[in-house]
Amino acid sequence: MAPTFLSLSLSHLSLWASGMILIIGFLKIFSLLLRRHKLAKAMDNFPGPPTHWLFGHALEIQQKESLDKVVSWAHQFPYAHPLWMGPFLGFLNIYEPDYAKAVYSRGDPKAADVYDFFLQWIGKGLLVLDGAKWFQHRKLLTPGFHYDVLKPYVAVFVNSANVMLDKWEKKACENKSFDIFCDVGHMALDTLMKCTFGKGDSGLSHRDSSYYQTVSDLTLLMQQRIDSFQYHNDFIYWFTPHGRRFLRACQAAHDYTDHVIQKRKAALQDKEEQEKTQNRRHLDFLDILLGAKDESATKLSDADLRAEVDTFMFEGHDTTTSGISWFLYCMALYPEHQQRCREEAQEILGDRDSFQWDDLGKMTYLTMCIKESFRLYPPVPQVYRQLSKPVNFVDGRSLPAGSLISLHIYALHRNSAAWPDPEVFDPLRFSPENATGRHPFAFLPFSGGPRNCIGQQFAMNEMKVVTALCLLRFEFSPDPSRVPIKMPQLVLRSKNGIHLHLKPLSSGSQKPLGRE
Repeated sequence: MAPTFLSLSLSHLSLWASGMILIIGFLKIFSLLLRRHKLAKAMDNFPGPPTHWLFGHALEIQQKESLDKVVSWAHQFPYAHPLWMGPFLGFLNIYEPDYAKAVYSRGDPKAADVYDFFLQWIGKGLLVLDGAKWFQHRKLLTPGFHYDVLKPYVAVFVNSANVMLDKWEKKACENKSFDIFCDVGHMALDTLMKCTFGKGDSGLSHRDSSYYQTVSDLTLLMQQRIDSFQYHNDFIYWFTPHGRRFLRACQAAHDYTDHVIQKRKAALQDKEEQEKTQNRRHLDFLDILLGAKDESATKLSDADLRAEVDTFMFEGHDTTTSGISWFLYCMALYPEHQQRCREEAQEILGDRDSFQWDDLGKMTYLTMCIKESFRLYPPVPQVYRQLSKPVNFVDGRSLPAGSLISLHIYALHRNSAAWPDPEVFDPLRFSPENATGRHPFAFLPFSGGPRNCIGQQFAMNEMKVVTALCLLRFEFSPDPSRVPIKMPQLVLRSKNGIHLHLKPLSSGSQKPLGRE
């Protein structure tokens, strides 16, 4: 009798559980359909390319020519068009300066549908925060990018760059092209490790190198998740091989960051270590964070510390890697501009052995070339917002609060109304006389408005120092058999790498220019 009763109870429980699952599933589908209806209705006035009923535009976006596909859509649909990543996630994709100004001059939050994917890795740092806490963190972090803090980093940039250039001297002797992207990535990480954690000049340890690989893996996994709408649901994603790999990589990154933070906090308790920190040539980013406090003397919590460190490492590493690599590719394609930048760097350096802070402002032509490479190959090709209030656009169309916006920077920088002959590499676009009168939201490599990139001056300084040293040591030329295939992967990468030929400009017995 008892087994029969137990069997009936389990049967009823199973039916009840199945019914609940069906009800929850139905409600979830209903809410997704309702949300799709609201997003689609909001974008009714914006015609766009045809969508697949299931994939939306995801299939086109995942193709190797996806960036140029969006540019072709921009020519077909002026100002903006709907962009669907799967059946339920729809953005108004904008690429026109006035449209960009209407949204990005405000402080609307990042689109949670995209940036919440970052939370497991970088936590609630400046990139994803909103409201009062974002304002508090922005205020606390701003002193870390003051020019007095940035000045000593020039020597760090020089040291890290020369380690990479010494490696390239050996590779160049093989008289064949090689992919520069990975080496630039290691250099950028080495720089960030020194500027963030105060690592020594002896290079990265095995643990540091493992952290670099972890960051690279996380970047790839993040882009795969954004592009694959079936991975947008957390419950589904965490049970996939990609999801489990992502969680393991997050844990490894957190372990590393926590270890460094706790070690530094313990050291600060020691009076002798405090004196060493005060006598150090420069404060690193972690020093700034540990000492940051608001008007009520409240400091960042351990969770906030880790989030900001992880955010800085993520945003400052891959973006700089992309920017430097594509700049050198541009220099290889256009030797006349390469030579002019080289001559400018030689004139600034003179008979000195190393660049200094005051030299950066003199690199006028190099800066114009960097900006033009940013225009053609923006390190971050796309950013997202969610409207906190309605927006009215210049052509009379509007969007309600809650709508999702995608600013396609790659397409914006190729807007022919703002940039005549947009595919031509012309640094003189950024000369003072030509820049006058240009729309302030036509060029947004670091986004724009109050939520622009807080580290853009750090990035530009590193770009100037590293690229100037590269041009002083080598002559760059392209490999016609290995033309880069542009691929958005959180940052702009190349599917097949960036292969260049390098010709040393100084013999191995000579001391290379730019050496500290």
